[in-house]
Amino acid sequence: MAADVMMARSTRWPSSCLLLQRLLSSGPRILLVCVVVVVLLLLTYPSSRSLLDVNTWCFLTTTRCSYPSAQSASRKPNIVFILADDYGWNDIGYHGSVIRTPNLDRLAAEGVKLENYYVQPLCSPSRCQLMTGRYQIHFGLQHSLIWPPQPSGLPLDEVTLPQRLREGGYSTHIVGKWHLGFYKKEYTPTRRGFDTFYGYLTGAEDYWTHWQVGGLPGQPQTWSGLDLRDQDRPVTDQNGTYSTHLFASKAIEIIAQQDKSKPMFLFLSFQAVHTPLQAPEEDISRYSHITDNDRRVYAAMTTAMDEAVGKVAGALKHHGLWDNSVLIFSTVGFVNSPLIQSKGRTSDALIHISDWFPTLVGLAGGSTNGTKPLDGHDVWEAISEGRPSPRREILLNIDPMFSTVTSPQPHRWGDRVFNTSVHAAIRSGDWKLLTGHPGNTSWVPPPSSKKPWEEPTDPEGKHLWLFNIREDPEERTELSEKHPRVVQELLEKLAAYNRTAVPVFYPFFDPQANPALHNDVWGPWSEPSVT
Repeated sequence: MAADVMMARSTRWPSSCLLLQRLLSSGPRILLVCVVVVVLLLLTYPSSRSLLDVNTWCFLTTTRCSYPSAQSASRKPNIVFILADDYGWNDIGYHGSVIRTPNLDRLAAEGVKLENYYVQPLCSPSRCQLMTGRYQIHFGLQHSLIWPPQPSGLPLDEVTLPQRLREGGYSTHIVGKWHLGFYKKEYTPTRRGFDTFYGYLTGAEDYWTHWQVGGLPGQPQTWSGLDLRDQDRPVTDQNGTYSTHLFASKAIEIIAQQDKSKPMFLFLSFQAVHTPLQAPEEDISRYSHITDNDRRVYAAMTTAMDEAVGKVAGALKHHGLWDNSVLIFSTVGFVNSPLIQSKGRTSDALIHISDWFPTLVGLAGGSTNGTKPLDGHDVWEAISEGRPSPRREILLNIDPMFSTVTSPQPHRWGDRVFNTSVHAAIRSGDWKLLTGHPGNTSWVPPPSSKKPWEEPTDPEGKHLWLFNIREDPEERTELSEKHPRVVQELLEKLAAYNRTAVPVFYPFFDPQANPALHNDVWGPWSEPSVT
């Protein structure tokens, strides 16, 4: 609204300038009146003072003036979205971790920490919902993830975030992990809305060699191939370069080359801190006090990622982009930007990864018209101004292929409303309902804790749990018997969502995907269908 007022005022000032010039020629008394009017306007409209200064100068010098255009008065912000992979809540410094993350801590403290923010537990589903603003049940990817030899991908009729931003004039770039399908070229990043792609197509690989090992299920994992690309071309000269360093360098290169007259969307999709556990020795040596080797390497991987994020933020500032940029960090969530109205705080707003699609499109001045029905919400006002989130619940998933409760324990709700042997979860208000198996498994303490793992005390065959997330964020106290009405309401919500779900798409693995058939490189193996 303020921007609209500003633009409206800017269109009125040129005519005012001409009027003042005419009054000037009428004599000194009129001149005095004009000066008084200008001073009063300066005092009354401080938000428009820069515009008034321009026009006052125009009046006093009787020269031709130029005025801020509507575009420059409300420039589209650069958007840098950094996605960490498999990064845990307790592994960031400001949550009390022994792992040092000074850059993440500083950026979060300066911006807004999102402490009620949800992503998906697996790679492909999180990325699908980020890219589309839609729940995975609505495009058939609700089971597991997309495996390298699988002829699958984010459906081509889904509108993606970079497509919509590019339509709005953005340059769009992805650096790092894709993991949204590649069996046909149409599924690869540069066909889904990104101008440039530097990274890998599968879900995990060696951090140093950039080779991915895989194969068909039930067989030895003997397939091996390079998975590093610049656009469509395999990159063969980076063997020995640690991927976190490599991807940060490429992101900084994009920032340095960005045309400042055009907004940028940069999706920096780190491999870190996903397996395999690999890190530079100099980073591992910083954590010699951690006795567990895996934990020590993981800490080093986190530190390398923290330093990379700090360098990327530094590059935005060095190249003059920071003042008009929004930096988002996920999985643990925070946002830092000079455009945030209320900074340096913690937000309890309920936010899901699907919310970024409408939020960022809206921030870029775009429209979500023409997309399929969105499950995400525009949460910018909740982030920037501290207003309540428009989101009240999150469907975490309904996976009908994950139904492995061998001896279901009967409960009072039965299966009249929803089949509770199906793996599903929903968060509504302060309540979270889980169904299926494994449901609530062992409670695992933070790695820095000396507490032992706690084995579940649930009876065999239990397949429904209710928790109050607000009072019990660790999900230790099961409340379904105490709150049957809540359970009933949440089961009805699951049933309603399930009626909107499309069938699961989880095809058999294709032997033609073997990199040995494609010069030892992972990449598209199926030709486009002829219609």
